[in-house]
Amino acid sequence: MRIAMALLTGLILITSCKNAASDGYTVEGHLSGELADGTRVILRKNDETMRPVDVDTALTDKGNFVFIGSVETPELYYVFVEGLPGGIPLILENGTIEIEAHKDSLQRVTLGGSPQNDAYFEYLDGARQMADLRQAMNDDMRMAMMKQDTAVMTALRDEYFELVDRMNSFEQDFVSGHPDALISALILERMVQSNSLPVAEIEALHATLSPEIKDSERGNAIASRLESVRKTAIGQKAPEFSAPTPDGEELALKDALGKITLVDFWAAWCRPCRAENPNIVSVYNKYKDKGFQVLGVSLDRNAEDWKRAIEDDGLTWNHVSNVQYFDEIADLYNVRAIPASFILDENGVILAKNLRGPELEAKIAELLP
Repeated sequence: MRIAMALLTGLILITSCKNAASDGYTVEGHLSGELADGTRVILRKNDETMRPVDVDTALTDKGNFVFIGSVETPELYYVFVEGLPGGIPLILENGTIEIEAHKDSLQRVTLGGSPQNDAYFEYLDGARQMADLRQAMNDDMRMAMMKQDTAVMTALRDEYFELVDRMNSFEQDFVSGHPDALISALILERMVQSNSLPVAEIEALHATLSPEIKDSERGNAIASRLESVRKTAIGQKAPEFSAPTPDGEELALKDALGKITLVDFWAAWCRPCRAENPNIVSVYNKYKDKGFQVLGVSLDRNAEDWKRAIEDDGLTWNHVSNVQYFDEIADLYNVRAIPASFILDENGVILAKNLRGPELEAKIAELLP
């Protein structure tokens, strides 16, 4: 009787586990290579501030590990193995997800088992082939430079630009051919951030996404960023904003405009920004009497660092900052990296973007002869 009851209890537990897995996700992973049993494997995702958050932990047994849980919608997660460099990206969705990788090359992972990860692996496989070709070209270029073989160097440059075109075409074709894949939205999100395609082309690709992907967190983020890109395109009137000055007074963009104004997004911690500051100082001193103004918008976290950098770099123009890192002003202008800048006319219309060094002076000289 006890044996029968134990078997019945075991059957109930097995059935319960199977039902839980069918309602949620099961990530079944295997790592080849010598790996000690009991090695921690961590499932992570990025929060709203892009900081990694641990979601679950498993221990290896003969290289195998399992995560079980549930998610409301598919999203990008990462698997990290304690003591090993790099991580394994995957689309976490309900269903069974299979991971195969060697411990010494986690980036060469094989994913599958669920619709989103089948699509993701198809993209990864194609992207890896392109990356391998690019690495081979880089190796050949280094060899040609060592030999000073200009003919080979020229040929390799031409091949490289052709490869870049192939890579761009591959990604565009993938997105249009996989409207139900979350990775398609991730690709588009990166295109928006890097400005690798004209806005109209990105919008056309975004329109091909399925309603489910468009309504996802990533899909909505793309739509929002596209709206920001449209608002800050050349020829558009720059979005209005205001923020505190170093003295604590509120200053609005409209009150800081000159005949020509450079809105410069920077920060004390940003080395490229600090390296560009002497050039902006030079252009400002040369053209300020002709109506050239600069409005510095700092993305610092620390007010004292911001104020010290203004003094140390001799930045004698107007400055504002919410001292909140990449804040709502950066979001309004779709600024995802700095330095970033916008040249405005006296009415606040955007005339040019992200000009630095000699290009900045040449443009100001053109606008203020």
